[in-house]
Amino acid sequence: MAKLKITLVHGVCGANPKQRATVQSLALRKIGQSTVREDTKAVRGMIDVVRHLVTVEEVD
Repeated sequence: MAKLKITLVHGVCGANPKQRATVQSLALRKIGQSTVREDTKAVRGMIDVVRHLVTVEEVD
C-alpha cells in the first residue's frame, strides 16, 4: 500500500476546533513537522479537512 508524507506548513492558531483536532490526530504539532501515514480513505478525509494547512507527498 502507498504511503503519504504529510507536513504541517501553516499554524492552527486561526483554525476552528475541528481542524485543530484533525491536525492533532495526524500527529502534527509544530510547523514543519512531518508524519508518514498509509494512504487510506480515512487519512485522505482528514487531509481534505486541513488541506490548506498541510502539504502531501507520496513516498515509496
